[in-house]
Amino acid sequence: MFKAAAKCNKNGLIFTFIWAFDEQEDWDFVEEVERIITSYGGNIYMVELGADVNERLQRNKTSNRLEKKPSKRNIEASENELLATMKKHRLNSKNDEIARENYIKMNNTDLGSEDVARVINEKFLL
Repeated sequence: MFKAAAKCNKNGLIFTFIWAFDEQEDWDFVEEVERIITSYGGNIYMVELGADVNERLQRNKTSNRLEKKPSKRNIEASENELLATMKKHRLNSKNDEIARENYIKMNNTDLGSEDVARVINEKFLL
């Protein structure tokens, strides 16, 4: 997917994933994606979003999330998976752990998606 996106020379690709910062496999994945994109002359803009656990649990129940993500429709299982993942892995970077030029870290607990998008656009001059 990343190679195809990098080759097509469009305006970009946005993707999300949960990064377990305590897992080398996740660091390797990010580095491989960066290598693919930059080898085709692309740029990487990385945004780390974090929210309080109660907010994340509430967002998992919104109609938009349930409509767009079938895996979230079993709310009890989804909540249990989120809590177990948060307990098992470190899901937020440490201060200065990510040393990349086009990177921002945001706590979006009290921000709507439009506010987050505005901050990202302003930071990266998109």
